[in-house]
Amino acid sequence: MKKFALAAALSVAATSAFAGGMAEPVIEQPVMAPAVVEEDTSSSAGGVVVPLLLLLVVAAAAAS
Repeated sequence: MKKFALAAALSVAATSAFAGGMAEPVIEQPVMAPAVVEEDTSSSAGGVVVPLLLLLVVAAAAAS
């Protein structure tokens, strides 16, 4: 019985020693996020619309 227990312990130790095998490790390439391209849009107003709307609101408030 002691020999059987010793043989079982040695076989478990031997299998865990070779668990990794001899194959080369597989290294996955990192996943890169897609590049976001922002296009500059220009309009003929060029930032004049918001101040004009604000002036219109102030003028409407002053007239009432």
